[in-house]
Amino acid sequence: MTVELIREEDLKRLEEYVTETSVEVEGVLDKIIPAPSEDEESRLFEAMRYSVFSGGKRLRPVLLMATNDIFGGSRDHAARVAAAIESLHTYSLVHDDLPCMDDDDLRRGKPTCHKQFDEVTAVLAGDALQTLAFDIMSDERTHPQGRIRANLVSSLAKASGAQGMVGGQMIDMLAEDIDELDQGALARLQRKKTGALFSACCECGLILNEDRVKASDRMHLMNYARNIGLAFQMVDDILDEIGNEDEVGKRVRKDAERGKATFASLLGVEGAQNQARMLCEQAIQNLTHYGPKADILRILAQFVVARGH
Repeated sequence: MTVELIREEDLKRLEEYVTETSVEVEGVLDKIIPAPSEDEESRLFEAMRYSVFSGGKRLRPVLLMATNDIFGGSRDHAARVAAAIESLHTYSLVHDDLPCMDDDDLRRGKPTCHKQFDEVTAVLAGDALQTLAFDIMSDERTHPQGRIRANLVSSLAKASGAQGMVGGQMIDMLAEDIDELDQGALARLQRKKTGALFSACCECGLILNEDRVKASDRMHLMNYARNIGLAFQMVDDILDEIGNEDEVGKRVRKDAERGKATFASLLGVEGAQNQARMLCEQAIQNLTHYGPKADILRILAQFVVARGH
């Protein structure tokens, strides 16, 4: 069976897991982000909630929770870490959509934050969601051990900062003015912009369970995360090329309009599909040791590839 062929029962199992995880993570965020009120900063909270609760696949929380489940870790602790990562991920989307970045009017089938509110509110909502992520991570309710919390904060900071997601975004913005961006350079860009946060999800799941994690576990699961993170971006490039706005939930073919190099433009759609499938096959090979405990991660890899077919 090739990885893009998901059995119906496996897809249903993944959907159930996504729903369960979404309820847990959104429950954490709902308690933390204040509801709109008569206070002066109420518009900020409204924009934060609008962005966080606008739907989405919640793949990053699923990745973290499924990694945590392999080792039998606390789902309450993991849900708070997942909520922190989703808060940070949402900030990145809010800022990416701004006119000075990707200039998108639609996200997940709804007006982007700066369209629903205004640019200033969107910038501040993104800022607040970013700092909220580290507030959650450093809270004693996330984990009773200060050393674990410090390691979680460090992992997320490195993945999201200049050496990770933000650095990748900078390279991406500069790439619009580069005539020739080869596959190696594009892979490096996307491993930072998209892949770093995928890797942080697995790493944080390992940190939460450090007393049960071996060096081999870190090697296998970080390899898994790196592979599906890059495959996920390849599939996004494919969807931008062949998808439609209703299915994707945002404007498509914008990269081609700007003349930006993508995996789909460099490899062709079929070539990018094959490469994504190969990456996810390699990801799944890293899960062999875990048996049924890694079923959700296996199905998740299959789902990542299936999106682009």
